[in-house]
Parts: sequence; C-alpha cells; structure tokens
Amino acid sequence: MKNITYIDAINAALTADLSTEVKDKLTALKEQLVKRNASKSNKPTKTQRENAEIKAQIKDFLTHTLQGLKCGDVATELGISGQKASALLSQMVTAGEVVKRMDKRTALFLLPENDMSDPANS
Repeated sequence: MKNITYIDAINAALTADLSTEVKDKLTALKEQLVKRNASKSNKPTKTQRENAEIKAQIKDFLTHTLQGLKCGDVATELGISGQKASALLSQMVTAGEVVKRMDKRTALFLLPENDMSDPANS
C-alpha cells in the first residue's frame, strides 16, 4: 500500500462536502506544504557528507584484503565507533559496494572484486 502524503490527504478532504471556510483553510494549508516541500534542498546533509567520506575510507581499507575484515577491525582502523562502522557497512552491503561473508559465526566484509567465493572473480 502506498503511503499517503499530507497533500494527498488534503486533496481528498477538499473533494468532500465541506464549508467554504474549511475548504479555504485546507487550501491555505496545502499551499504552505507545497511551498515548504519546494524549498527543501536535495543536497546532502553534513552527516551524509561525513558518512560518504568514511565510506570512501572503508573502501580504501578493504582494498587490502582478500579474506575480509570484521566490523571491529574497520572501526578500530578508522577511529569510529563499532555502531557507526556496522551501520555504514550495512548501507554499503545494501548498495552492493561491499560483500558480507560469514565465516562460522563471524561476519567478514570485503569488496566485491576481492570476493574469491564469487565465480566471476575466479
């Protein structure tokens, strides 16, 4: 099911049998929402820029391994928390930038081109 936006809800409400005063208030609210949405910028936030830089550092660090590295190794090397390393590595796995392999019960991370378990890289 598609999430309904506030603007969609207002449009639906405006089709109902409402007083002119209520319709005027809803129309004004809709205009405010449209104006607010138009003013939002698509440029990345400060945190997103910082995370992009850390992700580049993670990629650089992972270029030096064929066996893979644990999340804690990445965190220690880059001087970030384990939680931040875990979150960024998960994002990178989802985006296909990094591969996650399980060795017994330990997650190891490596670059796709260094993944020797992938037949395409053999």
